[in-house]
Amino acid sequence: MASVKEMRVRIASVKSTQKITKALQMVAAAKLRRAQQTAQAARPYAERMAAVIANLASGVSGTDAPLLLAGTGSDKRHLVVVATSDRGLAGGFNSGVVRLARETVQSLLQQGKDVKILIVGRKARDQLRRQYADRFVEVYEAGLKSPDLNRARPIARRIIDLYMAGETDVVTLISSRFKSVVTQKPTALQLIPAAMPDAGEAAFYEYEPDETTILEQLLPQNITIQVLTALLENDAGFYASQMTAMDNATRNAGDLINALTIQMNRTRQAKITTELIEIISGASAL
Repeated sequence: MASVKEMRVRIASVKSTQKITKALQMVAAAKLRRAQQTAQAARPYAERMAAVIANLASGVSGTDAPLLLAGTGSDKRHLVVVATSDRGLAGGFNSGVVRLARETVQSLLQQGKDVKILIVGRKARDQLRRQYADRFVEVYEAGLKSPDLNRARPIARRIIDLYMAGETDVVTLISSRFKSVVTQKPTALQLIPAAMPDAGEAAFYEYEPDETTILEQLLPQNITIQVLTALLENDAGFYASQMTAMDNATRNAGDLINALTIQMNRTRQAKITTELIEIISGASAL
């Protein structure tokens, strides 16, 4: 059994850890509100752009359709874009995205597809490197600051360049979708060929210039917006997961401190009782 001194050292160590987890929880909570507002504010723009593109695409068909919309006519070569954060201490946030990425890549390989991987975030790089490092085509850091267009543009440009160079036929983006503070859902979105939502009974317009010309301009921008939206959703999801994880860690540390304190007190009382018995026994012997 550990001595009273050893238990005091351990309790002090757990208290130090508790201070760290509490500080991380407070920082994550402070950053979550802004990240959540930014992610939710970006959704209507991305959804509206997708709706406009769907309306335009309904008036284009056959050879008139831009390559980013029509595709190459093959699905042999796939590019999987995996977006996580650069940091950990966020529960299962990063591992959930990586798990979906592994399942997607493994499924494509079993179908005989040629798969390449573009990484955004150090955690995705670290977790996928051992198994799929030979399939990496590019690795980007997610960054410590809030995502913006300057961070999304190089990623989108690289995706489009790989597609235009004929190195891939289908591009799928895997990231996390922020649902609530306690729920973040890993999702997969097909970027190329563009996955169009149902235009429904949307009104038809006459465009000037023609639909094809407009789509050639909007489709690359849409990829940039979808990448940016994914990064913003990841940012909000990361802080939500970290806040929850650090809150649980702080509570667990408190429970451990209470348990160790009780154990230390019992050990000290047992030691005192033993010493008293020895003194009484010695006095009786005299």
